[in-house]
Amino acid sequence: MTNPFDAVSDFVFRPKIPDTARRKAALLLIDTLGVAAGAHGMTPSRIARDHAVDFHAASAPQHAAPLLFDGRQASIPGAAFATATQIDNLDAHDGFNPVKGHIGCAVVPALCAFAHHVPDLTGQQALDILAMSYEIGARAGLALHATVADYHTSGAWNALAVAAIGCHLRGASKAQLREALGIAEYHGPRSQMMREIANPTMLHDGSGMGALTGSMATLLALRGFTGAPAVTIEAPEAAPFWADLSTRWTIEENYIKPYPICRWAHAPLDGLDQIMRAHDLSQDEIKSVRVGTFAESAALYPHMPDTTGQAQYSLHFALATLMRHGQVGPQHIDGAGLKDQEVAELIPRISVEVEDRHNASFPKHRMADVAVTLTDGRVFHSGDLHARGGLDAPMDEAEVAQKFRNFAQPTLGSERSAAIWVMREKLLLPDTQFAELSALLSQAP
Repeated sequence: MTNPFDAVSDFVFRPKIPDTARRKAALLLIDTLGVAAGAHGMTPSRIARDHAVDFHAASAPQHAAPLLFDGRQASIPGAAFATATQIDNLDAHDGFNPVKGHIGCAVVPALCAFAHHVPDLTGQQALDILAMSYEIGARAGLALHATVADYHTSGAWNALAVAAIGCHLRGASKAQLREALGIAEYHGPRSQMMREIANPTMLHDGSGMGALTGSMATLLALRGFTGAPAVTIEAPEAAPFWADLSTRWTIEENYIKPYPICRWAHAPLDGLDQIMRAHDLSQDEIKSVRVGTFAESAALYPHMPDTTGQAQYSLHFALATLMRHGQVGPQHIDGAGLKDQEVAELIPRISVEVEDRHNASFPKHRMADVAVTLTDGRVFHSGDLHARGGLDAPMDEAEVAQKFRNFAQPTLGSERSAAIWVMREKLLLPDTQFAELSALLSQAP
């Protein structure tokens, strides 16, 4: 039997990316950078950046990389860790349903950190490397979930995608790539996702540690450190998950989030939003909201949150915020948003029930239904809904652009935000250098 690593190695070093996947990579890249900008002022972000500068400093310029939207530098692993942690702590970044997790959160910071030392990298090359890493991450995640009992955070497997980026951009050999993937898998944070759901903190989905581990794995392997094999690639039971590499483009199946809230809450939010807009309802007209959803969604934090981590892993609070404000944005899940008494008073109106049909569709889909009962006795039903932003219910590019502005402009201002958004198209042109985008990312707001 052919070892899947041979195909993986060829794909990592010589990715042949179709135009549709490259275009999706450009959109996911800029969307993720918008989330990074939106998360800049949050406490977890500041802690992660300060920690990287203090404890992950580089010994020489050739080992350093900028912290995004900060103005300071750290080592390449430190910069990747800080930005991935920053993005991970504003839960608005893209994801891939079948792995119940996130790839861009780790690979975008890694691409920016490693590309700092490849000044002649073109935009197209950067997008191809990014698309390649999404494909590696997706399959590593699928293989891990299928071969172990626990539900691990994304850092457990997106570390391999980060190592693939590092090895490509550092000119690693095939043998060094094999060791790097093994190191990344072995040290990847196999942290318990449902523990974080039950007790939300700044740990989120483990992607900060995934970016750190994957970056270190590359640099260690280049010095001769060994760690192969990565069993999620080379074990016989993993082989089926790599059989469609370069024929199925999972990057095109990644969703973009309209809300900075755990994806499991999105279909209920969409259902409530549709009903309120269709009937021009205010919070005062709503007597109760009943949500039918899958078990993992029902397990989200049910109370008024004390922290942004609890807010982002909430269902009741997110619905109450939408009821009160007509939207859920970064300003609602941190700071004053956590002390909104009117939102707190709406939470008891919301009830959540687990539905077998929604359980049966998970994790391929994120489905829910919503019933809104008014004070005058009328009841409105959403019917069964897919969460928006993925293949089941796409967002158009105008809505993604508005999301980017909502997240980036408060930190970066309108001119700098607009320049970054324009790079979504410019990177697709053959004469654009990736350094043009990098120059827009490194300076502090």
